[in-house]
Amino acid sequence: MAAAASWFLLPDEHLILTEITIFALLALSIDLILGLAGIVTLGQAAFYGVGAYASGLFSIYVTGEPLTGLLVAAAAGAIVALPTSLLLLRGADLTRLMVTLGVAAVLYEIANQAAWLTGGADGLQGITIEPLFGSYDFDIYGHVGYAYCLAVLFVLFVLARYLVASPFGNSLKAIRDNPLRASAVGIPVKARQIAIYTLAGAYAGIAGALFTQTQQFISLDALSFQKSADGLMVLVIGGTGYLYGGLIGALVYELIQDALSSVTPQYWQFWLGILLVAFVLAGRDRPRQIIEQLAARGLRARKTSSSIRASKGEAP
Repeated sequence: MAAAASWFLLPDEHLILTEITIFALLALSIDLILGLAGIVTLGQAAFYGVGAYASGLFSIYVTGEPLTGLLVAAAAGAIVALPTSLLLLRGADLTRLMVTLGVAAVLYEIANQAAWLTGGADGLQGITIEPLFGSYDFDIYGHVGYAYCLAVLFVLFVLARYLVASPFGNSLKAIRDNPLRASAVGIPVKARQIAIYTLAGAYAGIAGALFTQTQQFISLDALSFQKSADGLMVLVIGGTGYLYGGLIGALVYELIQDALSSVTPQYWQFWLGILLVAFVLAGRDRPRQIIEQLAARGLRARKTSSSIRASKGEAP
């Protein structure tokens, strides 16, 4: 409700809110594999960038219809994530870190060298996105873009919540906590890890497509290590394993970055680093604890209200 209200109450901030929404979706894709399945990654930018370029190229050479572009980006992210996941299963955490980082670096160099297709260091230009549903143009103020990105994030977040609460999600938590025990009780560990990693790749690809469609431009930064690092920093701020961490972290991270870059344009990264250290020292699970406490209070209030009505003979 607060996110929807921001579209009406903050009309001058839609551009930065669009960036926050896209960052939240990228962080959500990382949380699916790190917080839910316990797979450490430093290369989520690979799927984000592939989705961004796939959406851009599709709009140039096929059609600029945005929803179709999202499906193409999701498929591109999943197609890259599937063979990558097979490599991840061959090592432990440190090996997985290097594999994910290496895949992102390889894709970055491919995009850089294939300038005839991607534009190389100059970026992919000439992207034209058609009006959403044939009626709503993507304006320079970000009004349509923010509503569009917010709706996509909402749908994917709801799907992620259903996934986490499903037997499939519970099996991933078991794998995260103890893979050997999960295998002993009959859970197909490798198959589940491949499935969630591929799904997270599709989520990241959609995030990249949203950036391309709202900016109508894409550069090599989408495949850079900095993009993956930013996604991890968002989760450090918001916390992992409960999905809301990506939303909270993206909001806090972007607002802090915007404020610091306005106050100290040359040294904002220095102060951001200090704040990240402070977040870690204060406890990265603090936002999650606050949400859980509020939820517990609400549940107790509902039970108390129901008990009072029952004692008075009222219908619940």
